[in-house]
Amino acid sequence: MSVEKNVSYQANNTYSTLNTLSDNTKNVWIVFHGLGYLSRYFIRYFKNLDPQENYIIAPQAPSKYYQDSSFKHIGACWLTRENTTSEIENVLTYTQSVWEKEIPSQNNYRIFILGYSQGVSIATRWIKTYQVSCDQLILHSGGIPTELKASDFDFFQDHTQVLYLYGNQDPYITEAKKTEAKIRGNTLFKNLQVKVFSGKHEVYSPIFPILAQ
Repeated sequence: MSVEKNVSYQANNTYSTLNTLSDNTKNVWIVFHGLGYLSRYFIRYFKNLDPQENYIIAPQAPSKYYQDSSFKHIGACWLTRENTTSEIENVLTYTQSVWEKEIPSQNNYRIFILGYSQGVSIATRWIKTYQVSCDQLILHSGGIPTELKASDFDFFQDHTQVLYLYGNQDPYITEAKKTEAKIRGNTLFKNLQVKVFSGKHEVYSPIFPILAQ
């Protein structure tokens, strides 16, 4: 008879940063990529931000896989339906370790948290679990986990802005999902803005310098 068991062990994982954290830094971004990305490529979408004022941290999803039959292109995945509860705990512990290593507990930076596609679920779960305060939360082309509720974000300060962003030709976001996202967003977050850009399921990088102003 087959029995599935659990074991705990120490693991290592990479992450990527862009620019330098210094006395000139005004904005710190922690950005969660979508399915199929590697952090070192995803972080390039933020290269047009002022390098003196913006420091970007891109955690790396732990599960890697080959994306094509030639075994050339490698992507990564945050979560699947398999052993999800345990994997969420692992991913959030890793993310918090990155944050604590990079950012002093006492700081005067503006904090931007962005989740793209699958990264939305990681960003929101991390915020809820560790009560991470931020100035701007960007939920980009992804779904909000159904288990989250308004009280999970009661600690958000009144100045925290939440942006739900998606493309008008995104094949993964149906009209029903758009409506649900708006309703859930207004229930979960006080200061919600919904913005639709002209495009498909893609990172809309032109908005980043505008938000960083």
